[in-house]
Parts: sequence; C-alpha cells; structure tokens
Amino acid sequence: MNAQPGAPLLDARARPLHDLRISVTDRCNFRCVYCMPKEIFGRDFQFRERSELLSFEEIERLARIAVALGVRKLRLTGGEPLLRRGIVDLVARLSALKTLDGNPVDLAMTTNGSALPVMAGQLKAAGLQRVTISLDSLDDARFKAINDVNFPVSRVLQAIEAAEAAGLGPVKINTVLKRGVNDDEILALAEHFRGTGQVLRFIEFMDVGTTNGWNLDAVVPSGEVVSRINERWALEPVTKTEPGETANRWRYTDGSGEIGVISSVTNAFCGNCSRARVSAEGQLYTCLFAGSGYDLRALLRGGADDQQLADALSGHWRKRDDNYSELRAALTPGKRTRIEMSYIGG
Repeated sequence: MNAQPGAPLLDARARPLHDLRISVTDRCNFRCVYCMPKEIFGRDFQFRERSELLSFEEIERLARIAVALGVRKLRLTGGEPLLRRGIVDLVARLSALKTLDGNPVDLAMTTNGSALPVMAGQLKAAGLQRVTISLDSLDDARFKAINDVNFPVSRVLQAIEAAEAAGLGPVKINTVLKRGVNDDEILALAEHFRGTGQVLRFIEFMDVGTTNGWNLDAVVPSGEVVSRINERWALEPVTKTEPGETANRWRYTDGSGEIGVISSVTNAFCGNCSRARVSAEGQLYTCLFAGSGYDLRALLRGGADDQQLADALSGHWRKRDDNYSELRAALTPGKRTRIEMSYIGG
C-alpha cells in the first residue's frame, strides 16, 4: 500500500508517526542496575558485531524515508550513542534532513553524558540541537552504585554544563525514580536544577525488558513527586505543545523553570503515542514494551528500493495497535516477552 504524499500516516488507533528513535549501538559503558545489570551484561556478554549494526548510510536512508512519511523528530539513542565511532558524522548527515513543511528535522540525543565534555562542541557544530542526560542521584556513592562502574556524579554534572555551553540546551535531565533507592532525593534534585534553565524530568520505574527486577512496589507515582515538590515550591501545570509529548510539565510559579514527569505506569499515554524505534541492527519496534520487531535491515540489504522501504514502514505502522501500558495491570507477570531497554533506547 503506497503512502500518500501529504496525508498523515496513522496507525490502527489513528495515532500519527511523528517521532523516530534510532539506536546506534547496543553497547554502554555504564551498567545501571535498572537497565543493563552487570550480572546479565557482564564480561562474557556478546554484543552485536559491527557488521550486524546498521551503517550510517543505512540509518540515513531509513531516516530520510521516515521523514518523508511525516516524522518530525529524530532521537539518537543506544546503549550509549557516543560510543559509536564516527557519531558526529551521522549527526551531520541527519541534521541535513528537512521535514514535509520544509523545516530542519528536530534532532536530539539521549546520553549518559560521559563523553560530552569532549564531544559537545563537535556535536553542536554537526547539527545536533539538544541532549537529554541521565542522572539518577546527586549523591556520589549512590550514583556510583546505580551505574555500577564507579563513574562519579561530578563528571555528569560537568557534562550538563558542557552541553549548555555548547548550545545543546535547554538540557533535559532524566531521573528514574525507584522506591527505597533514590526517592529521598526528589527535593534535592529539584532544588539543584531550579533556576538553571535545565529541565529535570522524573521517570517512573518501568517494566521494560525482563532483567531489571521490576515490581510495582518500587514505582514512585508521578503524582507523589509533584505533590512533594509542590509542598516546597508552588507548581502549576503547563499545557503540552504537542499531543505526543510523553512528559506532563509543571512550572514553578516563582519563575524558576519547570519539571516534567513521565508516568508510563500510573498514567499511561498510549493513546497519543507517536513514536517508533529502530534498534542498532535495524529492527523496527512500535512500542517500548514490544517483544519482537520488524526486520528493516533485511530489506535494506536485500535490494529494496526507497518506495518498497516506505511501503514496508508505513504498512507496519498502519497495523500498529500497541497499548501495553494501558493493559499492564491485566497482563500476567512473567508471561510476556519484552525487549530490553538497552537494546532500543528509552
């Protein structure tokens, strides 16, 4: 079925495809306990061979076709995307793409920040617009325990400053909250980033994959987060600028900026989800909680032309009916296969 130029590409629930998240590597230099626990992803773990990963030419081709189908935002993820050799070149290739209305594609990256002090300027010059940096604690000992590779929190704070200085802002800070691990730092984190122009976002601990030991008792509901902060500094809701935004935004009434909360567990946003994900070796996933993907690499390397690729991508999206977060409570624990977050990015 051919995609119609200018017509929105809608899935089975009438949700448009606006965002494409592209994992460029399955490797990471952290072993965060909620994402790539060391007992699973240890020294003997077999990551993908380089030949299995999509080349930059293949990624650029897929992105160009997706943008022609209506995608407006591209986000580079991993693993840790800055571990992919030549990543600045890929950024330059993707930043040249134009959306259907002729504007530059919105190009961002999610990173642990470890390489940003060295690379932020190069990435900005190549056309990267923003970064989102993961930071789960301001306490050095706790942060080292979470990343499990003894990486100091001071270097992530330096990365945030380097990104801002390079013009990759406003920087978004993603904090995954886990009951009994870091939920006692909600106010400390909020205070640290108030007035900086950086946007702190609290993410509910999600049951992505099967290796992170998820259980509902470990989830800190976003409503609780907002309530705690509001008791200390008054907040008011901010209207979303686009229907597909994952975060609910709140701003400080004293003008000191805003926070966001991402509530996949307690307030599912499946109804307006406009995101698809491509794994490092070219599997297309239409849900973060998917158990299997659609092999785009086989088409890319099997001689498919651009129209065939566009038809495959659009046809797969039109059949999409995913709404895992809305159904979570009714699903039997342990009976559903889910892809790991480190494989397709957050």
